[in-house]
Amino acid sequence: MPKTIGSTEFRKMILFGAKVLEINRTKVDSLNVFPVPDGDTGTNMSLTIQSAVRELGMCSSNRLPEICDAVSKGALKGARGNSGVILSQLFRGMCSEIKTADEISIKLFAKAMENGTKVAYSAVSKPKEGTMLTVARLMSEFARQSAPKYKEFDAFLEDVIKKGEEALAQTPELLPVLKKAGVVDSGGMGLLCVYRGFLSVLRGEEVAEEVSEPEMQKSDEDVFGDNSDIINLDLGEIEFAYCTEFFIINLKKQTTLADIDKLKEKLMNIGDSVICIGDLELVKVHVHTNNPGLALFYAVELGELDRVKIENMLEQNRLLRAKQEAEKKEMGMLAICTGEGISSIFKDLLVDRVIEGGQTMNPSANDIAAAVQKINAEHVFVFPNNKNIILAAEQAKALVSNRTIHVIPTKNVPQGFAAALAFNSESTAEENKTDMIHALDNVRAGQLTYAVRSTNVNGFSLKEGDIIGLDDKKILAKGDDIGQTMLDLVEKLKDSSHEIITLYYGKDVKEEDAEALAGKLAEKFPDCDVDFHYGGQPIYYYIVSLE
Repeated sequence: MPKTIGSTEFRKMILFGAKVLEINRTKVDSLNVFPVPDGDTGTNMSLTIQSAVRELGMCSSNRLPEICDAVSKGALKGARGNSGVILSQLFRGMCSEIKTADEISIKLFAKAMENGTKVAYSAVSKPKEGTMLTVARLMSEFARQSAPKYKEFDAFLEDVIKKGEEALAQTPELLPVLKKAGVVDSGGMGLLCVYRGFLSVLRGEEVAEEVSEPEMQKSDEDVFGDNSDIINLDLGEIEFAYCTEFFIINLKKQTTLADIDKLKEKLMNIGDSVICIGDLELVKVHVHTNNPGLALFYAVELGELDRVKIENMLEQNRLLRAKQEAEKKEMGMLAICTGEGISSIFKDLLVDRVIEGGQTMNPSANDIAAAVQKINAEHVFVFPNNKNIILAAEQAKALVSNRTIHVIPTKNVPQGFAAALAFNSESTAEENKTDMIHALDNVRAGQLTYAVRSTNVNGFSLKEGDIIGLDDKKILAKGDDIGQTMLDLVEKLKDSSHEIITLYYGKDVKEEDAEALAGKLAEKFPDCDVDFHYGGQPIYYYIVSLE
C-alpha cells in the first residue's frame, strides 16, 4: 500500500471522489438540510466537483501544481449553492498546500485538510456547526493529530473517514432542525462520499458505476445554483429581496487580496448570505441584498463583472408557495414499518411516505408529525402497524396544525396493507377512514420469531432459542423448527372464512425456504390460495396474513 501520493494518484482521487458522490447523489438529495428542507445538496456538490473534473480534463500537464490549479479553478467556477461553495473552498485550501510538493505525504495531506477547513470556514459569513463544516473540521483535526502514527496512506484515510462518520452522526445534536427531522447533515454525507472515492483509489478498487457525462453547455443554474437551499419559505421573514450573484474577472493590477476581503465586508453591511471567494484571477460573489446596484458598484472597482444574475426571491417564494398549493391533494397516506420489502409493498400500494419503525424501534410523536408534514395533502391517514405506536401517532395530531391526521389503528403490517388497499381517491376522507377501519376486521395476522429467554407464558414453557408463533395478543405455537412452527401457527389462526394465506419472509430467511414453506401450506390448506413475498423485516422470520 502507498506511503505517499503522486500526481497521477491525486488526479484519479478527484475523479473517483466525483464518481462516488454522483452514485450517492440521490441519497444525499433526499436528506433535509439546514436552514430549510431542500433536495439538491447532493446535486449541487456533484456538479461542483464535476466542474473540477472538466477542468482536469483540459489540463494536459501531470504536475501537481497544474493539477491543483485546475481542481481549484474548476470547483470555484462550478460551485453551486452553499454546499457546493463550501466543497470548492475545501478543495481550494487543500490544493494550495499540496501544489508546492513533488509528492503528497500523510503529514502533508493532513496539513492540507486543515487548511481546507480553515479556508471553507472563512468563506461563510456565519458558519453553523452541525453542517459539513463540522464534519470537515473534525476530520482535519483528527488527521493532523494522528498523521505521525501512520505509515500506510490507506489506513490513515480509512480512519479519517471513520472519524467523519462519527462526526456526521453527531450533527443532529448540534442542529435542532436536523434532530427534529431525524436526519444527519446531507453536506457532511456528501463530503464522506468524496473521501470514500479517494480511499478506493489508494486500495486499487474500481467504482462500479460511471458518472453521467456532464453537459458542456452550462446554464445559469449550472454556474450559480438554483438557490432552492437559501430561499426562505416564509415571505414575512425575507429581509433582503434580491439574490445577487456574479463573477469578477480580469482584476485590475492594483487589486490585492485585501481588497477582496474588504469587498466581503462591504457586502455584509448591505445584506446577508454573503459569499466572496477567489483569488486575483477569479472571484465569485453571492449576496442577498435590497440594493443589488450597490453590490455591483463595489465589485466593479476591483475588476470586470461577468455572468451577473439578480433574482427576486420574494417572487420566487410566491411561485414556490403557489406551486405547492396547486399540487396539494386532498388525501395522502403514511405507513410505519421495518423491512425493505415491506416498505416497497406499501409504496406499490400508493402510500406517499414510509418511515422506519416497529417492535424494537418505536418512532416518536414528533417523528410521525415530521413525516406527515412532508406529505402535501389536506388529510393524511397514518398506519402505525404496531400496537405500541398507535398512541404516539395519536399524539402527533397535536404537533401538526396544517394537516388533518387520521390514525387507522393497524396493529400489524397485514392490517396496514388492508387499510391501504381500501383507499379510494374518489371517496371523502371520512368515508375512507370508515372503510379502512372496517378492512382491518377482514385480516388475521401472525408472526414467527424466537424466544430470547426461558420463561412460562400463555401456557407454554419456553427456553431461550425456541421458535415461537404469535398474534397481536399471545403466543399460539412453539417448536424447534421454523417451518413446522409456522404450520402450527397458521392452523391456530385460520378459520373457515379465510381464503388467502400470504407469507412475508424476513431478511434472515432464504427465498427458496420461503417458497418451500408456501408449498407445504398449500398442501395442508388446499382451500386457500397461498403466496409469499420478500419482507426483509428483522427479528421476525415470517409475517403471515390470512384473509
